[in-house]
Amino acid sequence: MPTLAPDAVSAFGGQANARPPYQCCDIAIIGMAGRFPGAADLEAFWHNLRNGVESITFFDNSELLREGIPAEWLDNPSYVKAAGVLAGMDLFDAPFFGYTPKQARITDPQHRLFLETAWQAVENAGYDVDRIAVPVGVFAGVGDNSYLTQHLLANGEIMADLDFHQQRIANEKDFVATTTAYKLNLKGPAVTVQTACSTSLVAVHMACRSLLDGECGMALAGGASLSPSQVKGYWYKEGMIASKSGHCRAFDADADGTVGGYGVGAVLLKPLERALQDGDTIYAVIKASAINNDGAAKVGFAAPSVEGQAAAVAAAMAGLDYESIGYIEAHGTGTSLGDPVEIAALAQSYGPHTGKKGYCAIGSVKPNIGHLNAAAGIAGLIKTVLALQHGEIPPSLNFQRPNPKCGLEATPFYVNAALAPWPVPPGQKRRAGVSSFGIGGSNAHVVLEEAPPRTPASDDGKFQLVCLSAKTDTALREVLRNLAGHIEAHPDLNLADVAFTLNTGRKAFERRLALVAASLAGLRDALLAALASETLVGPTADSQCDEQASELRKLGQSWMDGENLDSPALYAGERRLRLPLPTYPSNGSPIVDPSPLRNDGTPRPAAATGKLPLDNWFYL
Repeated sequence: MPTLAPDAVSAFGGQANARPPYQCCDIAIIGMAGRFPGAADLEAFWHNLRNGVESITFFDNSELLREGIPAEWLDNPSYVKAAGVLAGMDLFDAPFFGYTPKQARITDPQHRLFLETAWQAVENAGYDVDRIAVPVGVFAGVGDNSYLTQHLLANGEIMADLDFHQQRIANEKDFVATTTAYKLNLKGPAVTVQTACSTSLVAVHMACRSLLDGECGMALAGGASLSPSQVKGYWYKEGMIASKSGHCRAFDADADGTVGGYGVGAVLLKPLERALQDGDTIYAVIKASAINNDGAAKVGFAAPSVEGQAAAVAAAMAGLDYESIGYIEAHGTGTSLGDPVEIAALAQSYGPHTGKKGYCAIGSVKPNIGHLNAAAGIAGLIKTVLALQHGEIPPSLNFQRPNPKCGLEATPFYVNAALAPWPVPPGQKRRAGVSSFGIGGSNAHVVLEEAPPRTPASDDGKFQLVCLSAKTDTALREVLRNLAGHIEAHPDLNLADVAFTLNTGRKAFERRLALVAASLAGLRDALLAALASETLVGPTADSQCDEQASELRKLGQSWMDGENLDSPALYAGERRLRLPLPTYPSNGSPIVDPSPLRNDGTPRPAAATGKLPLDNWFYL
């Protein structure tokens, strides 16, 4: 048990015998995946962040009318026609995950997309779920199950044919983590986390604790917040959280609230020491994390608390240098109450530890993509990890002049309104804080540090065997196409590491192709040649084929014939690194939304179909 630092004693209300947070827990983030408004993957997400793209959709009246919104609402100035829409939410590769069409149709899209994202995070880390030698935990949460209440329940035919337990397992929040663990054969703790807006960052904290307690060797953490009816507005009410303008202006003088959005994200975590030993890609390091609750000392259940938020930040920062933090990804909802409380809480936590003013940038992802409810925390975490990785601080959008109620000029913080380099003094590392606060008072704060430098593995120029597979020929061609494009974009990759990652970090499916190459360019050419042929063939090799290449071709042919590849023997005595390579292509087909019709085929009233915005996100 580490010694309880003085700040932690203060953060825990002076209880010196309370269990302290795990200072300097050193948990590596080794895999990431996510889909957010305007971004089908994290590459597009970073592009939008650094270029200041606001991915909020404003709907026209014809779109809303088609969704069943009453015409009389559309001219009401209090009805705001905006949301952060997630494209392709209805797509799902049901056969890939062993779902029948019926099972996919009755399953909440939040469960479906989190499962896909969890798979992608594991593959992004360079691992095959069937060959991970340690228990893997799952900590995740989702938003309201409006798919059940507003879509399935409106379809009498489906409900008549639906067993009660089928209905619950496919839709209730309780089962998102356990379903993911079941489908991916993960045997660590599987825990559904629900703390409103702070859900997914609390899930990250709980995953770190599980790793430190030795309950698992890796852990997935994240969340999803999706609604099957994305094309809808919301009602603005003065003094509430929703924005009248449809824009979120965090910490700005003209801020009038936030706007809802939809998305999903997940990270794969592992103790840093083990990640370094295993040659994993490390995106960033979680130095510390803390969670708490406000309790009753505030004006109401839904109100934020300066003391509660400050205590969470202080607990995470105990024993760390406050002046080492160069950026804070704030909860940043752009509300008249929330923003000043958040700045006051940060100032209260930082005040005793630094007299410097205006040295730490602050921002929020919500102006970019909206408030993602249960997925808000993981969106902010991933944004900050990408900023650490690229050494840049993205702009916090829609900021013109500071909210005078925040009193930023007297604090260590300034709002970063333009893309900026993230300098770091010699001998130090970039560090950042990430906050997420849920209505009801569940506060979370995570401290991140940039990844340690990676020692390159050797490249002796030998021939390498590369094994690729998919469930269908169409998917296999996409695997080849994506890999060829990735090689084209990253010509400095180590061929041996590419081969190692693909041969040990990908599940072997029925449709297989083996290639042999002595250079990255040779592998790219072999991929393009295979794509150009009518029938995928292999194994192939560079023209200068030696005895080693011939042996690899034999291994490749055996693998294509259905034999297992003896990876331990193939890489015995070698130190290889796992690389973030393209993951399995998402060949999802549209899952037909259960038809909201009466049994006689006539449309139900809009209110019964859930086409009215009855699942408004903003009360959370």
